[in-house]
Amino acid sequence: MENNQSRLNMQTWINSLIQLYITPEAQVQSAALIQRIFQAIEQGDSCITCHKDEALLLQKLVHNSDPDALEKQAIAPFIWDDQRLYLYRYWRLESQLAQAVVHLKQQHIEVLQLTAQHHALLTDTQQKLALQMVASQPLSIITGGPGTGKTYTLARIIAVLNQAIPDIRIAMAAPTGKAAQRMKEALQNSFADTKLNDLVSDDLKRLAPITIHRLLGLGENQRPRFHAKRPLPYDVIVVDEASMLDLNLATMLFSAVAPQTRLILLGDANQLASVDVGSVLADLQQVEALSENRVNLITSHRFDGKKLIGRMANFIQQNNTSEGVLTCFEQNLVQAGRLQAVPLIPNMQDCIQLQYLSERLVEPEQLSLGLFSADMTNNVDWNEYYDQLMLGFDAYIAVLKKYLSSDFNPQLETEVVKAFDDYRILAAVRHGNLGLTALNEQMEYRILQATAQMKQGEWYAGRPVMMTYNDYQLGLSNGDIGICFKRPHEGKLQFSVYFPSLQKWVISARLPKNIETAYAMTIHKSQGSEFTHTAVVLEAHAKALLSKELIYTAITRAKKVVSLLVAPSAFSVAMTVITARKSGLSALLTKQLGKKYKL
Repeated sequence: MENNQSRLNMQTWINSLIQLYITPEAQVQSAALIQRIFQAIEQGDSCITCHKDEALLLQKLVHNSDPDALEKQAIAPFIWDDQRLYLYRYWRLESQLAQAVVHLKQQHIEVLQLTAQHHALLTDTQQKLALQMVASQPLSIITGGPGTGKTYTLARIIAVLNQAIPDIRIAMAAPTGKAAQRMKEALQNSFADTKLNDLVSDDLKRLAPITIHRLLGLGENQRPRFHAKRPLPYDVIVVDEASMLDLNLATMLFSAVAPQTRLILLGDANQLASVDVGSVLADLQQVEALSENRVNLITSHRFDGKKLIGRMANFIQQNNTSEGVLTCFEQNLVQAGRLQAVPLIPNMQDCIQLQYLSERLVEPEQLSLGLFSADMTNNVDWNEYYDQLMLGFDAYIAVLKKYLSSDFNPQLETEVVKAFDDYRILAAVRHGNLGLTALNEQMEYRILQATAQMKQGEWYAGRPVMMTYNDYQLGLSNGDIGICFKRPHEGKLQFSVYFPSLQKWVISARLPKNIETAYAMTIHKSQGSEFTHTAVVLEAHAKALLSKELIYTAITRAKKVVSLLVAPSAFSVAMTVITARKSGLSALLTKQLGKKYKL
């Protein structure tokens, strides 16, 4: 409803502009051009490709990006810049981000002299290069797939910096609370290595990553507390899951980096770009003048050439054709069958399961067009699919029953949280019989039946919930996930929600009404998370939204087990289509940095 209202408001604004500033003979073409721009923005593009003659159809609504011309003119809603047409907001953000990157690149920092002890901390060639880069560069971009040791390398880099720079001030952040929690756990495990005993202080071990929003001090008005005129007070700033950085957030972050501060970005360039406009990490990867600021880790220690999930990730990246892709997948990885329960045990081998959805399924748009009648889908046993997806929650149900039979013993809450984090269903879309909404409703129904519970309002013990926006009063961020328990409060048991990534309790009555049940989540929302077992659901009507980046992100959320419940046509598209967002950032950086580096 909110999206529909926003589109209606936007259309009203566009119509008003056209009526006021465009001559009648150009109004139809101008309206179509403006629609293209907003459609591109919805897809995450910051601009569209546009010839100057076409851009001039917008008449007084568009200005050239020439600085001298802009100084003499009032700001226009649209900017034409080197064959790209922007909404002014995104042109301005790209320009500011480019300036901030150039400024950071050209900063002079103290080059640290690495010792033999430092070099001995790492054995992998690329990891050693990453250490050398951070020691000598103000901007460092460390990329790599799952298991290539990004956090392992980072821990050793931070340990070296901690020893080399007296009274060092370090900030660590990630785009989401879940990603920040994962970063904290991984770093603590790495800092526990006995090889780092002489380099890691107790303060460093207690260092807690936070969200980028909290780092910047973003409040409800979306104005950061820290910015160019009041930079962040740190010597080193580390940002994990940098592929999730959108144009707006990246601009605020880079602008707030102080002189002589080292900025380290970690991420996987093959993952999905941000939900909002921009693909900042991918753009930075394309700039030749930043080659000395990038290291890509290539050796996977979690997913080697023999492990199925790693082989599937490589298959997705290397596949270049849709012809015969499903046959090739089954021949090289796993044959299609039926999803089964997979017990999660220590030191288990990787497992991939593949089941194709029935070809009898009718897509929603076919029903709406009258090509099929609704009763033609009645012979599809949806409950069978729901029951198969429920198999992954068997361990969760068992520990939840144990918790309930113990009269809500708080000592069992940790077991419940761990069991829930072992398994998650990932969907590409929200609507449809196997969309996010239906999956959560069906999983909830089965959980309540299995644990013999009745909902009290919307609440019950074991209900997992996800925040859908940033609530600054509660200190919760969009994407934070919590689990409902019964806890003593004011002399009686009340429902409270525990958010593990924040180690925080919130009374359920204080949470917003639109908080979502989260047995299933979208693949986009899963970024920054990790589960022992993920089930990936791809329906045929989601084809237009699927890409290599989407399926790669989904399957690499799993540490041990991937269960694929997919329509053959959708799965084929997911392993074939590459998403490339339109942006002028890399070209702008190449132009600006080229002046200094003579590219």
